[in-house]
Amino acid sequence: MVFRKPPDGGWGWVIVIVSFFTQFLCYGSPLAVGVLYLEWLDAFGEGKGKTAWVGSLANGIGLLASPVCSICVSSFGARPVAIFSGFMVAGGLMMSSFAPNIYFLYLSYGIVVGLGCGLLYTATVTITCQYFDKRRGLALGLISTGSSVGLFIYAALQRELIELYGLDGCLLIVGALSLNILACGSLMRPLESSDSPPPEKTCVDKVPDQYFVYHEKEKTVEENISILEKGYVDEKCTNNVPDYKQDNVLNKNVLSSRNVNEKDTYKKKVVEQTNFCKQLAKRKWQLYLNYWEETVVLFKNRVFSALFFAILLFDIGGFPPSLLMEDIARSANINEEDYHMPLVSIIGIMTAIGKLILGILADFKWVNTLYLYVLTLLMMGAALLAIPFARSYFTLAMLSGILGFLTGNWSIFPYVTTKTVGIEKLTHAYGILMFFAGLGNSLGPPIVGWFYDWTQEYDTAFYFSGLCVLLGGFLLLLAVLPCWNACTNQSSKLPPNTYSYKVASSA
Repeated sequence: MVFRKPPDGGWGWVIVIVSFFTQFLCYGSPLAVGVLYLEWLDAFGEGKGKTAWVGSLANGIGLLASPVCSICVSSFGARPVAIFSGFMVAGGLMMSSFAPNIYFLYLSYGIVVGLGCGLLYTATVTITCQYFDKRRGLALGLISTGSSVGLFIYAALQRELIELYGLDGCLLIVGALSLNILACGSLMRPLESSDSPPPEKTCVDKVPDQYFVYHEKEKTVEENISILEKGYVDEKCTNNVPDYKQDNVLNKNVLSSRNVNEKDTYKKKVVEQTNFCKQLAKRKWQLYLNYWEETVVLFKNRVFSALFFAILLFDIGGFPPSLLMEDIARSANINEEDYHMPLVSIIGIMTAIGKLILGILADFKWVNTLYLYVLTLLMMGAALLAIPFARSYFTLAMLSGILGFLTGNWSIFPYVTTKTVGIEKLTHAYGILMFFAGLGNSLGPPIVGWFYDWTQEYDTAFYFSGLCVLLGGFLLLLAVLPCWNACTNQSSKLPPNTYSYKVASSA
């Protein structure tokens, strides 16, 4: 598919709007799963670590499947993937209302809903990057606020629905709302050039390749036909049944020259199709080899390798607060009278603000987005280390706002990835990074829950979380120190469309 130059406007703003609502509808409930987490603890009576797997899978499985999601979007396009994923999210939420135990929720809410969200996220990010270049940071910031606004609204909405209709009714209504993703996905028109090849060209191109294989292997075809004929004659000779021989004699007398020619033509077509299938299998295998070779090349990029470790450690330590903050407040014996707003809602609205502000900052030429991303990691690590010292609703609300704002660095992560590997390799590189981000999302909350089950308090768990995020930030900072640039420039030149991070450079 040939894409024209990103218009940085026009129908691109429609893409931004529908992508915003798509992330709002699909991520609202999974990100606000902390409200459901308390209900599941009371309903099924399982441990905190075991119950936390439901929310962690819902937010992590889609990222774990990012390479598959990227292949789906590249193969079928953003619009078909978004429409199909809408059915997955809505169906998974509705199935969860009939869950008899926690294990059923692992499948319905964790895997089905999580995979649908992962497909939708990849589709919205990919098509937005195709439509925007100069304003890409703003566009990504706007669409990524959809999930944060969804977290803010769904946290209060799900609590009200649980009080009115119970947990099962809440999940049914939220699943029905998710069906609006189908309307949003239908508006994701692909960006194709007006002079792109017509669809028939692909079919026409396959025909010469097919016959080229046949003509190139003409001698082999004739040899294979001889083998087939020899096997056919040998079969007749080894068969000693009299009736069978008589039937063959009669058939030989009846067959005309025209039937013989049709038989030969059929044999040629069989051999020809066999050779074509072999060539197609070789091409597919070559594509897989090229994929892994490109993956190795990506990891030779120092900045990309550092991003890999940073995103993994960031999600192990930074994701648990959005899932467990409500239970942290309950464990701290905070009075319900002081509980003015759900802490998850505070995280959601501040994440929306953070994504928007950080996305706008990424568009300024004097701002180095990688250093900005490192700064958010270091500040988040410090905020996580402060959670064990919070013993009131006010301090927890302040820390929730800070953590929410810093979590907004998700809006600049695709921007940093694009500038690191280029727009051509964005889908490949982003899929790999999101896979390990999903691994961190899946492991983070259960680890924190297990720490609580072991120590009966959250202090040790968040010391661990804060150190993980700080370690990821320092590793990324070391990878982009100015002293590395001189060595890199002397050894080799960067490939085209690759971003080089220097002190004076900007994103």
